[in-house]
Amino acid sequence: MQRLGLNFLKPRLAAWRYQRGSRSLAANLSMSQTAVTADAVTPHADTREQEEDFDIPEEVETVIEHLLVGLKDKETVVRWSAAKGIGRVTGRLPKELADEVVGSLLDCLSFQETDNAWHGGCLALAELGRRGLLLPSRLTDVVPLIIKSLIYDEKRGACSVGSTVRDAACYVCWSFARAYEPTELQPFVTQIASALLITAVFDRNVNCRRAASAAFQENVGRQGTFPHGIDILTAADYYAVGNLNSCYLNISVYIASFPEYTNAMIDHLIAMKINHWDSVIRELASKALHHLTPQAPDYMATTVLPKLLTMAVGIDLHGRHGAILACAEVTHALYKLGLQTNRTVVDMISSECVDALKNIHQNLHNRKQYRGFGGELMRPAVCSLIEKLSLSKMPFKNDPLIAEWQQFIDDTIRTLHLVSSGVKDSMMDAVIAALSALCEEYYQTQSGQADPQIQDALVSRYVDGLKSPQILMRCGSALALGCLPRFIISGKLEQILEGLQQMCTVTQEASFTEARRDAVKAISQVCVTVGVCVQGSPDSALCGENVAGVYDTLLKNINDYTTDSRGDIGAWVREAAMTSLMDVTLLVASTAPEILSSDQMRCMMCGLAKQAAEKIDRSRAHAGNIFLRLLHSTEPAVPHIPHREEVLAIFPV
Repeated sequence: MQRLGLNFLKPRLAAWRYQRGSRSLAANLSMSQTAVTADAVTPHADTREQEEDFDIPEEVETVIEHLLVGLKDKETVVRWSAAKGIGRVTGRLPKELADEVVGSLLDCLSFQETDNAWHGGCLALAELGRRGLLLPSRLTDVVPLIIKSLIYDEKRGACSVGSTVRDAACYVCWSFARAYEPTELQPFVTQIASALLITAVFDRNVNCRRAASAAFQENVGRQGTFPHGIDILTAADYYAVGNLNSCYLNISVYIASFPEYTNAMIDHLIAMKINHWDSVIRELASKALHHLTPQAPDYMATTVLPKLLTMAVGIDLHGRHGAILACAEVTHALYKLGLQTNRTVVDMISSECVDALKNIHQNLHNRKQYRGFGGELMRPAVCSLIEKLSLSKMPFKNDPLIAEWQQFIDDTIRTLHLVSSGVKDSMMDAVIAALSALCEEYYQTQSGQADPQIQDALVSRYVDGLKSPQILMRCGSALALGCLPRFIISGKLEQILEGLQQMCTVTQEASFTEARRDAVKAISQVCVTVGVCVQGSPDSALCGENVAGVYDTLLKNINDYTTDSRGDIGAWVREAAMTSLMDVTLLVASTAPEILSSDQMRCMMCGLAKQAAEKIDRSRAHAGNIFLRLLHSTEPAVPHIPHREEVLAIFPV
């Protein structure tokens, strides 16, 4: 079609084209000054002949119509061909008609059109720009549409479309860098630079991040007007932007340290990424806001946090989830900043924000947002909120809210078996982190002791949970006991160890393997928390009286060979037992090696050597690493290792 159309037009270059001079570096360098002058004169000689009015046959309009329709085709290759055709045909049209074509192209970039039309429109604009057919006077209309294309992301069912549009928008920016003199693009530099950098670090799609980085590089080189271009390019080059985590958590922080880009990046995260359909992006965006807070603390406290708090109780599930995570991260970041100037969080954020943070849990609870799929997103997010507000030392001590939070944590552990398998582990981690921070901050009396009433209730509740018929209730209760702070365990150590040991030693069918693994982990966590005291009370520290029981339990579990339809699941327990043995042994050896018997050490080292010859690669490597760690340890040295010298000869340090 495009070739038929070209047959109706004279084969010539439009005189009205925008010309930036010679593009070839070699030609520029080799041309003598006279040649340049002669070259500059030539076009004017035949301009008159070229600018005479000439009639355009109707067939050409039909061709252009077809090409414009081709820009919206469902196949990329057709859209690309149509864009090239529009470029070729427009190059032979008079100025007025060419401008009409540009107007039709801009209609493709409207929100009534599909993503295919946006993609085709961007490709065609890039083609016109490259050929000098998009005059600078049109840039005021085109640039805002390109900025929109750079963040085009449409939700379709369970996924989104738009990565091709964003990629093509980067191509437009790349072609503009080559097409225009720096003075023409100067008014749009701030917009284009910010939009390209935001795409280069925050886009979900690696192709788009790389395309934006390449377009930014082209602009820095050819325009020379992009602020801090060279510095940013070294940090955000083609390879660096390949890693999404690094983009969000490292590169973005470096770019935001230049004030021209700080607010634009924060605003983009709030507007487009906190409510993104992909939960990974929402979590990364909230962490990015944490890292960006030091760059603009006042803006975060007075503008961003109130916006997030409104979203946190809004109607959109994804927006709610992202906003709660972001509120937690931003508050914690402000707390860390306050430490440097001896200010508390409450000094930095308004009392309305403090109240709104308190009301998030109650609001979700009243609206029954903790059920079903929504609950799988909301529960970990609220756990994260509880953890970060506790770490930020919010002044909620003795507030009824703390009891509500505790109830929410216990309820989450109780209902873990209702959660779909993909999110169980992450939810468990979030719950345990929240419980640990909550106890540490709000359950300690002035003297550093535990409130006896709360202490009894917590320990009894989780020890009883170890006997639950629900396996995940057992896992959660074991890990909860393992994360309790020292002042709560103190005086209850016997009760806790007895419950955990009982759960590990009762011969149970395969179904409780995960619970045994978590109980074994919890035993070492509890021992490390309370520490060792040779003459201490067995109810408050690891001592000669209870150390034997701990080793017996761990050494028995190093030989757990349970199997079921999933294979050798006992390997989980064996690996956990090996890690726990290492932690407890290094702890005791550093403070009271005399309470370790040679028999225990012999059984442990032989057990590790046996595990280092097992058939599962991961278990062998794990056992080998721990064996060497204990053998080579000098600070502290582990006593009673049988044949230490001979073994050291085999495994020199």
